[in-house]
Amino acid sequence: MMEDDGLDCLDLLEETPMILRGLMRELSHEDAHWKPAPDRFSVAEVLAHLSHSEGHCYRARVDRFLSEELPEFESDDAQMYLDLYRDADAEDSFDHFEEQRETNIEFLRELPRSAGERRARHKTAGEITLQQMLHEWSLHDLGHIRQVAELVRARKHWEQAGPLGAFYKLRP
Repeated sequence: MMEDDGLDCLDLLEETPMILRGLMRELSHEDAHWKPAPDRFSVAEVLAHLSHSEGHCYRARVDRFLSEELPEFESDDAQMYLDLYRDADAEDSFDHFEEQRETNIEFLRELPRSAGERRARHKTAGEITLQQMLHEWSLHDLGHIRQVAELVRARKHWEQAGPLGAFYKLRP
């Protein structure tokens, strides 16, 4: 692996839209809005959440890390925005997410590695660095990739696998 002078996690964050696009390739509009249970997210809701959090949480925090000394961040909770996500169009949400992510990655790649040491105070977690938030952003992406993959497995493949589906435990 090559040594990189930039911030950690940017390659993974850059690849997230492509991974999600691959998972969504065979989904119809109905599939994207299917929910395994009333209290669970659909793929469309996950994409609306990703689009919303990309700008209103992550980019806003990056900007504050860079422009303020020890800014204070509230905890972010997707459940607070369920009404915003409920009727979102999956393709529109994904397109907006993808555009924002591309802009964010271009911006982050211009920052020196030392920017990762900038500090903020998270209301729940305490003092954090920008680099730690990038790792959390990656955890967030990977969790939603897993979530979308489980929704696709449950909606498109489990029943169609017939008796072989019984060998799988799904958690959509």
